[in-house]
Amino acid sequence: MGATLPTGETRVAIARTKLDEFAPVYQFSESHSIQIGAFKERVYAAIRQVTAGDIKLLRTLTWIRRLGRATPPGILNAPQNEPVLDVALRSGFLLLADEPDREIVIGALVRARAGWRPNQKPTPDDFKSLNAPGFALASMNFMIEEAGPGRCVVTTDTRVFATDPSSRRKFGEYWRMIYPGSALIRRMWLQAIKKRAENSPK
Repeated sequence: MGATLPTGETRVAIARTKLDEFAPVYQFSESHSIQIGAFKERVYAAIRQVTAGDIKLLRTLTWIRRLGRATPPGILNAPQNEPVLDVALRSGFLLLADEPDREIVIGALVRARAGWRPNQKPTPDDFKSLNAPGFALASMNFMIEEAGPGRCVVTTDTRVFATDPSSRRKFGEYWRMIYPGSALIRRMWLQAIKKRAENSPK
């Protein structure tokens, strides 16, 4: 379903998460979750600490994504031993919200009008308020919910909002191409978080 072009927008009726606040309307999305046998504090630490080397197939899939081209270190060429979230935040992603032991939200401007460049790094408030035509905004979270003593469910949702029909059509073509790899990366990312959280010292 994620690889098909959307027929309409999804609107969040009541914001229950920080992601809902930053992405209350979207046309493209994917969601994945995993149960982890660890307390939320260890799960949160694992989310922040997981490296590219921990995530199976990440470097292979991002190599394919960039068509094998050599690029500076960034989310599509993440260093093996650095936390992936830190790499993302250094390479164009924006930290939108961080609630320790509960939720982390990052966002990125994934498509803009030709030739457009921001005068300065956007802020979380800019991300919330941007609705000019020609843009697509992507946001992604990791949400931790307790599922019993020493157990949590971690969910990662990705949402994309295109601000006008033309941008929506263009992003739809891109989404159809990248979705299978994106979904696999998200699942492998959650597996890496689980392994790190469950194997960390108690």
